[in-house]
Amino acid sequence: MRPMSNATRTLLALTLAAAFGGFAATALRDGLDRPANAQPATPAMLPAISALPTAVAGQPLPSLAPMLEKVTPAVVSVRTRQVVRVSPFGNDPFFRRMFPELSQQQLNQSLGSGVIVDAKKGYVLTNHHVIEGADDVTVTLSDGRTVKAEFVGSDPDTDVALMRIQADNLTAIRLADSDRLRVGDFVVAVGNPFAVGQTVTSGIVSAVGRSNVPGVGFQNFIQTDASINPGNSGGALVNLNGELVGINTASFNPRGSMAGNIGLGFAIPSDLAHNVMQQLLAGGVVRRGTLGVETQDVDERIARSLGLDVARGAAVTRVYAGSAGEKAGLEPGDVIVAANGQRIDDSETLRNFQGLQAPDAQVALDVRRAGKPLTLSATLREQPRALEGASIDPRLSGARFAELPETARRSGVSGVLVEQVAGGSRAERNGLREGDVVLAASSGNFSDLPSFRASLGKQPQQLVLRIARGGAQGTLPMR
Repeated sequence: MRPMSNATRTLLALTLAAAFGGFAATALRDGLDRPANAQPATPAMLPAISALPTAVAGQPLPSLAPMLEKVTPAVVSVRTRQVVRVSPFGNDPFFRRMFPELSQQQLNQSLGSGVIVDAKKGYVLTNHHVIEGADDVTVTLSDGRTVKAEFVGSDPDTDVALMRIQADNLTAIRLADSDRLRVGDFVVAVGNPFAVGQTVTSGIVSAVGRSNVPGVGFQNFIQTDASINPGNSGGALVNLNGELVGINTASFNPRGSMAGNIGLGFAIPSDLAHNVMQQLLAGGVVRRGTLGVETQDVDERIARSLGLDVARGAAVTRVYAGSAGEKAGLEPGDVIVAANGQRIDDSETLRNFQGLQAPDAQVALDVRRAGKPLTLSATLREQPRALEGASIDPRLSGARFAELPETARRSGVSGVLVEQVAGGSRAERNGLREGDVVLAASSGNFSDLPSFRASLGKQPQQLVLRIARGGAQGTLPMR
């Protein structure tokens, strides 16, 4: 008889574990549902739980232990510390300025996980939200050593961060090609949930290419039913060969993350995390491509007017001059229904797709024009990261505008962020402040940085901005 391969043994172990877990859950459910006067289980029923075989076809049951012995040394615990000032007046700016002596320092601490991906250089991948705002970050290795971590860079919009540690005898995980993952593949999550210590959970890939998770930026998630709980963030999702396929980043529970895992965990694909890492190492920032078009969702009314059978896609409403979209031949009224074979259901899906592409990326667009199919090829151009106010309108001189974080957009906020305001500048005299969000303007409609600039192309005689600041909204006339 041929001996079982390692993959076969591992698959068998997971299958048996899943079957046992399902049996136990069913038994518990039946016990809870059974009336109080029901008959107790007969002795003949009991051995079914404890009578698992010690061998199959003469072979010992397979185990994940050999693979995990290689993987777990590369997964670390990440501890962050942040000193914040807390005022008894909350966030009220007036009283905070009037009574600064009443503010007190408070130490915030949090725990997460990370993955060593380069043992020689000490590079550790984790989530941006794990280390965001931290004054001090330390990493605890699986052998108990604790070392200080140096921040290299991060990309909030994909929730990827890179750190560097200095220590001897580090172990790294080899990265797999996450594009080859299929629904049903077995995966294992390793991390530090609830700060209980390094923990391993297993499951399968439930879905790939998820992009509809609330409150997260650009998305292309691997969904898994392997338990991912608070503290698992930044940890490793590996395949049965012990290769990194994803960085665990979120779990979804309608009652909140602290309610625990319900089989809806999400991980950033290793290909995306590696791409972000390479860009951070090369220049410290992540560059993204864009078509340079404005779009809107296709509803039933728009679908009928454009001769579409189905109300889905991103309808082009404006094509910017000199943009990738213009060069590709896109026109207002076109409806983009797919990009590089990926289904585009609405404007948000198209924005998410573009946000995960590099500048100069080649994109095949599946378009409907006057109801007829059309294929266009586009070469994306770099998405502007920020615009100086003086280049848009003299009344905004001294202010710098940037795109809103994708997390804010997904929560329903639309506009641009005032990233910086120079002291004594015209923008400051007009009342603009760093951190303001420009929601609307008398110059015309806009939803992002390119459309904000386009709305001010003719420099209107009167310019009034609607601003959100500290939970309140108001208007500012620009003079």
